[in-house]
Amino acid sequence: MKSFIASIVLGLGLLAGSAGAIAQAPAAAPAAAASAAPAAAATEATPAAAPAAAAAASAPAAAASAPALVPNKGDTAWMTVATALVIFMTIPGLALFYGGLVRSKNMLSVLMQVFVVTSLIYVLWALYGYSVAFTANNPFMGSFDKLFLGGITPDSVAATFSKGVVIPELTFVAFQATFAAITCALIVGAFAERIKFSAVLLFVVLWFTFSYLPIAHMVWYWDGPDAITDAASLEKVTAAAGWLWAKGALDFAGGTVVHINAGVAGLVGAYVVGKRIGYGKEALAPHSLTLTMVGAAMLWVGWFGFNAGSNLEANGLAALAFTNTLLATAAATLSWIAGEALSKGKASMLGAASGAVAGLVAITPACGFVGVKGAIVIGLLAGLVCLWGVNGLKRLLGADDSLDVFGVHGVGGILGALLTGVFAAPSLGGTGICNYVTNKCGDAADWPGIGAQVLTQATGVLTTIVWSGVVAFIAYKVVDLVIGLRVTEEEEREGLDISSHGETAYSR
Repeated sequence: MKSFIASIVLGLGLLAGSAGAIAQAPAAAPAAAASAAPAAAATEATPAAAPAAAAAASAPAAAASAPALVPNKGDTAWMTVATALVIFMTIPGLALFYGGLVRSKNMLSVLMQVFVVTSLIYVLWALYGYSVAFTANNPFMGSFDKLFLGGITPDSVAATFSKGVVIPELTFVAFQATFAAITCALIVGAFAERIKFSAVLLFVVLWFTFSYLPIAHMVWYWDGPDAITDAASLEKVTAAAGWLWAKGALDFAGGTVVHINAGVAGLVGAYVVGKRIGYGKEALAPHSLTLTMVGAAMLWVGWFGFNAGSNLEANGLAALAFTNTLLATAAATLSWIAGEALSKGKASMLGAASGAVAGLVAITPACGFVGVKGAIVIGLLAGLVCLWGVNGLKRLLGADDSLDVFGVHGVGGILGALLTGVFAAPSLGGTGICNYVTNKCGDAADWPGIGAQVLTQATGVLTTIVWSGVVAFIAYKVVDLVIGLRVTEEEEREGLDISSHGETAYSR
């Protein structure tokens, strides 16, 4: 209890210190602003002359006599549903998926970690996360202009990826909060069954602040399509955008920001925290594949909000992202169990559930950029590659990644991000990129070429791996020095349900 209180006090102290420091920093002016609405944000888009995948836009600068843009009720309703779906895929979806994979004595601890981490990130997102990720400042992080969601009202709007189309900014705030929360919650699967609850919370505060927010800003921040009217304005938007967005990195719904980011942090955690007692010597089998299957099904359903919602509009592109998510996930399920059957002689329920998640992960960066044929190929490859990731690669790495966070999310995210550069090509049925100077999308003349785009995608992948890995390592070491990372051997053998929470998931 003392360590828990200490972590909370330290976290509040860090926040207070940050607030005091930034209060003295000059505020960056928003890249573009309407006379009646503050700068707002949007996700994953493509710029005029260079591809991109991202976010944060403001209402267009317009003449005083121009009518204010009003959100479409259909788009707003769809985004509200999409936000709820992502909450559903986190709690209960991810919680049950992870919970079923651990031993019964640790079931409640995993549920607690996912539930409380999600709650913590929602609050931090409103306090400073949204402002740092989705306001203008520099290529690596935003400003503090919207701390505590300051200046955002029910009338504030956020741009989408169509000129003159907006949604309520509060809707975008809530939608992006769910992305931040599930990313942090994914990490806990890597060190499940042996870490202190207080250590999880303090680590999440540090990693969210110094890894998730900068990566989200680098990949998804830009001034929006309404700010682009000619070559000069395009150049201005590119100069003010996130570093990876400006380079043309495509990430429709979070291959780098969510999956690679979390997967690398989880792998580092598995090394730093150390292996579970008995790992490699005694059975550490999942206690309930029934719950794991239920959780996987919830993840699949919720992921439609995650991927299709990232289009920010209820239109044909959202339908494409939805359909690609459906098909890639099904294809990955089939390829994973086929690989199991060929290598082990039997297909398993755990394999089917893991394959589905692998497909969901791999299609995430690509879902709005590729055609259905590309989605199926990505899914088929994801099932086989991630099967190797949780078996062959895991043995090579020698880390006790308890629930295969890196093997599925890290490996699947890398695969999907790179293949986005291939199958987004118009020649392969992809959507290409949008030229907002001409306001046309998909012209072959605007496509940089598969080789060039894959190289850009690789830049995004490597940047995320290095950034997340370094931040995670430092954060784990800080937590270990302050309150310690790992429970005692006696507490680990007893189970974290009792030793950390004084409760059990099941009656004994």
